[in-house]
Amino acid sequence: MPGSPEARGSRNRARLDYKLRYALRHPDRVVPYARRAARDGWLRLKHRGSHVAYYRAVMASDTARSPQAAIGGNPSPERWLEIGRMQFDYLLGHGLRPQDRMLEIGCGNLRAGWRFIRHLEPGHYYGIDISPDILIEAKKTLVRYGLQDKVPYLTPVEDLRLEFLPDGWFTVVHAHSVFSHSPLEVIDECLAHVGRVLAPGGFFDFTFDRTEGPEHQVLREDFYYRTQTLVRLARGHGLEARFMDDWERLPHGQSKLRVTHRAPSPTI
Repeated sequence: MPGSPEARGSRNRARLDYKLRYALRHPDRVVPYARRAARDGWLRLKHRGSHVAYYRAVMASDTARSPQAAIGGNPSPERWLEIGRMQFDYLLGHGLRPQDRMLEIGCGNLRAGWRFIRHLEPGHYYGIDISPDILIEAKKTLVRYGLQDKVPYLTPVEDLRLEFLPDGWFTVVHAHSVFSHSPLEVIDECLAHVGRVLAPGGFFDFTFDRTEGPEHQVLREDFYYRTQTLVRLARGHGLEARFMDDWERLPHGQSKLRVTHRAPSPTI
């Protein structure tokens, strides 16, 4: 189980002293970390100038090794189910209805998506991901759970501009463990466009790795942001972002914001 929110927020994983302490506590992870650092360095060089292209290559490499390796650090099948249920139960508790129209950004291999698909009316789930490899695994998940008659949409994307999606269509937009792997410009791109596809009264939930100290990244794979940085970013695109305290009490290492359209100013 992850540490407390306060403890998680105080860590700076980019600092050398943190890495040394971690290596001393987990010597068995030093060699795998070095291998990953070498691979990531090569992929960054190969795809320099495009974080999305770089991370798509990371996903392809991880998926070739194991479909689960690209989702949540290669969890056990039990943990895969547990994290998916956590996401589903949370939105269900916040009023997710079968008639809602859902866009899942970074749907992956449908860790939570298969539950959303089962709950929603046919054709009401749209999943996008930058990795074609992981979407192939998503289709296998659909078959495994017998959800073909729900006719979900699964589409690879090159960016998060969402230009191929209709205005004001989705009542729920969801992104779990996406912005935790994204530099600020990718998050800004998504927030610049998600308001257009979000239906009036709808909301966009996303998780992120939270820090209360200096913002930092590790291997250009994991990014840590202060809450107010993302709140200000959303506000710059005419959106309101609210920190979800109830998510913080769940056994998950990330924090969550809920983004909505900004309420119109009252007329006098």
